[in-house]
Amino acid sequence: MEAQTALKCPECCSNVADKAGFRYLEGNFNIQRFKCKKCGFRFSDPTALNVKDTDRTSSQISADEAKNLVSAQKTKTCAGNERPIPHETRGLLVKFISYLERAGYYEKSSYYDLVRSVASDGANLLDPENVKTKIAQHTYKFKNGREGKWKESTKLLTVQASDVFCTMEGITWTKPTNYKPQETPLIVADEKDLDALIASSQSKRMTAYLQCLKETYCDPGEILALEWREIKGNIMSIAHPCKRHRSGQYEVSNQLIQMLNRLKKKDRRVFPTTYEVMYQCLFALRKKAARKLQNPTLLDINFKSFRHWGGSMLAHYTKGNVLKVQNALRHKSVLNTMKYIHSIQNLREDDFEETVATTPEEVRKLGKAGWNQYSEMTFNGTQMLFFRKPKHFGVT
Repeated sequence: MEAQTALKCPECCSNVADKAGFRYLEGNFNIQRFKCKKCGFRFSDPTALNVKDTDRTSSQISADEAKNLVSAQKTKTCAGNERPIPHETRGLLVKFISYLERAGYYEKSSYYDLVRSVASDGANLLDPENVKTKIAQHTYKFKNGREGKWKESTKLLTVQASDVFCTMEGITWTKPTNYKPQETPLIVADEKDLDALIASSQSKRMTAYLQCLKETYCDPGEILALEWREIKGNIMSIAHPCKRHRSGQYEVSNQLIQMLNRLKKKDRRVFPTTYEVMYQCLFALRKKAARKLQNPTLLDINFKSFRHWGGSMLAHYTKGNVLKVQNALRHKSVLNTMKYIHSIQNLREDDFEETVATTPEEVRKLGKAGWNQYSEMTFNGTQMLFFRKPKHFGVT
């Protein structure tokens, strides 16, 4: 049942929302919850939050008591997954996060979280041998109660984080060398599936976001950080690159510019939201599109599928030219580019645009535009040269 049209989503300002249960408070006081049908954001009825104090019963608790109750609930919830961290260890963790900031480590680095996970297992952070044991034996619980173990790549990253911690404390230790990063196969989605997912979106924001990913093959976080001032005409500048990426510029289509111009400009960012909210919207979108189009392969598409598709297409079109692919994907290290070179795929005939040239002037223009000649023939005394190039790509 849809909510009243006067009710607007605080995230995307849409007035189409479904009722999503209640928020139960003390004193038998309930607040209606809603879920936006466009962006999936959950929010409460704002009119219910303005209830007078006289409407509430005397059994309600004070704000200070509520904070203590929340802390107690958090401690009780986490007790099954991690042990209470001793006061001395908490002091070391605070010191560690300050050290990471002073040393200039990436602000979204997972080093602190990994070291804290080891500390929650009861490890003595000042004893390297004990830390190595906890890393090897670390387990965690899924939401359904099952236990899981860290992957080899996660253990390797935890060893690196522990090495930084030992450097901070001046501790000499022997790092484990048996952990190797696991190679994950690069699954390249079909372009028709990507286009079908974009066409299935009924949200202007999601449609524009997915089209940005397809035309620029950027990292999802780079597009989320995109600002309006970084779009000049058909040129889109990536001024906030992710880790191990460089900044750069892309020439995008007029269709994408029109999509962006239809969005509301209430913030300096083009997409003023979080990655978690966008991924929830994508999860709902691909589920709905897969059911409607009877295409289960859409369920495997994520935001990075657009970058993987673009990098693989670039590798094929440039015949495995590492430097050209590295420059287009803005990798700082060529090692990150090699996985796209190894995933070169054979293109079908419908993946190409074709044209014909009959004069030297036409041949010269097509050559400058990046077209490749693949055949020729003479018909009624006229020599015809056939050119083609992959769709959406103009790398020479």
